[in-house]
Amino acid sequence: MSARPLVALAQVVRPHGRRGEVKARLLTDEPALLADLADCALWDGRGDTPEPCRIQQCRLVRGAAIVALEGVDSIEAAERLVGRFLAVSQEALAPLPGGIFYAAHLAGARVVTEEGLEVGVFVGLEEAPGHDLWVVKAGGREHLIPAVAEIVRRVDVAARRITIRPPEGLLELSSP
Repeated sequence: MSARPLVALAQVVRPHGRRGEVKARLLTDEPALLADLADCALWDGRGDTPEPCRIQQCRLVRGAAIVALEGVDSIEAAERLVGRFLAVSQEALAPLPGGIFYAAHLAGARVVTEEGLEVGVFVGLEEAPGHDLWVVKAGGREHLIPAVAEIVRRVDVAARRITIRPPEGLLELSSP
């Protein structure tokens, strides 16, 4: 799995309980991908060699995944996984119709306004009632951009660029 490009589906944020389960932040708008997966890789997102792993159980709870991994059976073992990604090779993902893409393919994409103002970098998404919110980081700030056609005007996966038309005041609503 290490020679092929990987797509991160979730990132481990903390242990869950005392039996080795982990809570993972979803990086995909298709959470069933992770829930249906058996084999994946643990990866730190940099240059390390991904470690193959097997998902024993995955349940989706309030926009996050609670995952039990084979061989991880204590809170100490789960703590060592914090910050690592659960990833799969791009080939393992089902092809999508034109104009639709996996949000994981956008990680690190530049986000700019139609006027060319640099907003930040796409780092993930959060589920919300009605529509998802794209998480965009800029320095120490974080913007939540509604993933709707009126705001997200163009997504260029190959160029790793997202163009938005934010309504007045949206970018001032960021959190530190």
